[in-house]
Amino acid sequence: MIKLDVNAQLHELDIDATTPLLWVLREQLGLTGTKYACGVGLCGNCTVLVDGHARLSCRTSVAELQHKKIVTIEGISSDQGLHPVQQAWLDENVAECGY
Repeated sequence: MIKLDVNAQLHELDIDATTPLLWVLREQLGLTGTKYACGVGLCGNCTVLVDGHARLSCRTSVAELQHKKIVTIEGISSDQGLHPVQQAWLDENVAECGY
């Protein structure tokens, strides 16, 4: 079992520890704001925050992330509403962009 803290929610997943975070976010957790594009860490579309630092989720295995805080684009909003980055995505009709 892999334990991941994603957007302040703890998830226990029965998955291979070498699975890239990108696929866990999209396929197991339904968080599709993190995008797939190049798959080799060149474009940044799959960027998430890990303990406050940008990481490419296509190049990061879930084994590296236990006991770390992962934040996706979905997780940056607050009780006051959308984060300015989220609002910009909506205003500009962003389809594929890391943050």
